[in-house]
Amino acid sequence: MSQERKKAPTMADVARLAGVSSMTVSRALRADAPASAETRRKIQEAADELGYVLNSTAAGLSSRKTGFIAVTIPSINNSNFADTVRGLTEGLKDVNLQVLLGYTDYDMNAEEKLIESMLRRRPEALVVTGGSHTGRARRLMANAGIPVVEMWDLPEKPIGHVVGFSNRETSQAMCRRLYEKGYRRIGYIGGASSRDTRGADRRRGYEEAMRELGCDPRVTAFGDPPITMRQGGGALAQMLERWPDIDAVICVSDLSAFGALCECQRRGLRVPQDIAIAGFGNYDLADCAVPSLTTVEVHAERIGRRTAELVLERLTGENPDSAPVTSLMDFQIIERESA
Repeated sequence: MSQERKKAPTMADVARLAGVSSMTVSRALRADAPASAETRRKIQEAADELGYVLNSTAAGLSSRKTGFIAVTIPSINNSNFADTVRGLTEGLKDVNLQVLLGYTDYDMNAEEKLIESMLRRRPEALVVTGGSHTGRARRLMANAGIPVVEMWDLPEKPIGHVVGFSNRETSQAMCRRLYEKGYRRIGYIGGASSRDTRGADRRRGYEEAMRELGCDPRVTAFGDPPITMRQGGGALAQMLERWPDIDAVICVSDLSAFGALCECQRRGLRVPQDIAIAGFGNYDLADCAVPSLTTVEVHAERIGRRTAELVLERLTGENPDSAPVTSLMDFQIIERESA
């Protein structure tokens, strides 16, 4: 039987591990019930070890069919993640499954709290963005007893199902494409924080490709994720100050690429004659920009639809107990005027 169908830990399991009664566990895990600090600590440690969360749904609920799946995304103002959620929602609408959405702000600790809060409401499935999580979040998901899908990444140790692509390979492919076009002094603009693990993977892919091609990596880390247009402009200014001979720039997102494009226009630099610019995500603005932006298309809505398919296969009885599935999604470089 697959990991996702592993029986969820019960209050009785926590009671046995902590050496107390189930009633004591129930009291200790409710903030408004009396219990000593030491008892709460011991029981919470047992619950954390087992990956148990208290069921906050009505005590008289006889069915586990709650009618919703829980989804976490790192940002609510990123059109890629909006497209993914739209695809997921569309894929579930015919079976009347609703999406409970939470955003993590690229913070694994915030994700952990969200996962715990969502599991208290007993969703029928859990979908998370990315494959990097705190140890406790991993335990909570591994022991949730429901289908779990990690999307937008290819984690080394999947918890359940995966729908994603290699962020590292997207930057490698873009770097090689620019090299084929004659660019050699290629820079990279990304965030100054490692919170965006997918952005960090893109940076690693760029650095690996540059070394393989015999070129020196030139990285400017600027701003906290998600990188804004304004930060993209500031990052390019910083990069030009350090490496004035730069002839191409790969940006972590289309937003930062658009900011870099605007900075070029402010400086009177011609794109792509003086400097080429490439982004990631194929946002609407990439096609509308002047010049239009070369970028990476990752088919965000398809990721959502494939995730919905996996969830439905597990919930409708088609393949309820099959082994975890990894769905590798494709990406493509969209060449436009900026490179």
